[in-house]
Amino acid sequence: MGRLIMWNLVTLDGFFEGPEKWSLDWHDIAWGDELKEVSIAQLRSAAMLLFGRVTYQGMANHWPTAKGEVAQLMNSIPKVVFSTTLDRADWNNTRLVRGNPVEEVPKLKNDSSKDIFLFGSATLASSLTPVGLIDEYRLCQTPVVLGKGTPLFKPSGRWTRMRLLDARPLKSGAIILRYEPVQASGGGA
Repeated sequence: MGRLIMWNLVTLDGFFEGPEKWSLDWHDIAWGDELKEVSIAQLRSAAMLLFGRVTYQGMANHWPTAKGEVAQLMNSIPKVVFSTTLDRADWNNTRLVRGNPVEEVPKLKNDSSKDIFLFGSATLASSLTPVGLIDEYRLCQTPVVLGKGTPLFKPSGRWTRMRLLDARPLKSGAIILRYEPVQASGGGA
């Protein structure tokens, strides 16, 4: 059975994009040879990538014309986009799923012997976190405070306790943090 791993770059103040959609120029702070190696290793280990509609559309606009090993892997790996509004998914190796992610993701995990990665897709992640479908949260905490933007974790009134698996500092000042949920969501508002 495959594990679902959420992977995101996140600012110190908890944003995964700036105040405008796809405002990601701050990613350059963390990017370098080390993060490139991590990205390639993760993509090579992945059975597939999962996306919500918004992240999928941004990725599908960028990667087909990008160059390099990361781009080659992004374009070749199987992808699933969850959307009830998209008519089609044209990016290479992409399957459009209109079903409920909470019902569909366990099937994808069950059918896989390798890890499945969820990139970006904060809204999709917010539906999977409370029901315990994300097995690992892998974050590249980037040394920047944006002051405003889109939070990675949506307010829910519930909490999920995490256990630190690993913390790896990079020369850029970013830190790759790996967490696993200790228990299903709980706690008060």
